[in-house]
Amino acid sequence: MPLSDADILARVQRGDHELFGQLVIRYSDRFLRVADSKLGNRAAAEDVVQETFLAAFAARDSYKSDFAASTWLWTILLNLCRTRWKQRQSRPWEHTVVDQDVLAGSLVQQGPSALSQLIAEEENLLLQRLLDELPEPQADALRLRFFGGLKYEEIATATSCTLSGAKRRVKTGLQRLSERIQNLNSLAGPFAESKEETP
Repeated sequence: MPLSDADILARVQRGDHELFGQLVIRYSDRFLRVADSKLGNRAAAEDVVQETFLAAFAARDSYKSDFAASTWLWTILLNLCRTRWKQRQSRPWEHTVVDQDVLAGSLVQQGPSALSQLIAEEENLLLQRLLDELPEPQADALRLRFFGGLKYEEIATATSCTLSGAKRRVKTGLQRLSERIQNLNSLAGPFAESKEETP
């Protein structure tokens, strides 16, 4: 039977540092999805995930088994994401600029699969932008729920709110996202219809 997160951290605290790698394996993918959604930059998200594990390992002795290990780790990730987001906002010149000619040439060379990938990336960017327009508590709750796969109880603990507060944040966030998407669809309606008619 695999060790629980709390058992792993307890053993790491006692000096069995190799076991920490199991936490990295368990959480890397979900952390990366949440961080990428929050930051909108895969490389920055990868850095934050790595920093999360480094920070957790460095602070391993501060972990108290009164709290779920997963909550402790998610809290570190969210705090580092917020810090990185604020840094990026204060340095807008660091954002990547896409060369349109290179992008167009790449699409022609790679064919339909590249176009499909580009469309998926654009939809992901749109979702990230829409999440960024929400109040941070709602956006974080949605990211944790849908990108991180957390239960409401885990969201409540990771974001320092009540269980009903976590549920309310997710529900209200989903309602606002839905309204925003409907507004975008109504604005794109005439364009989308004319695009469909074109062979």
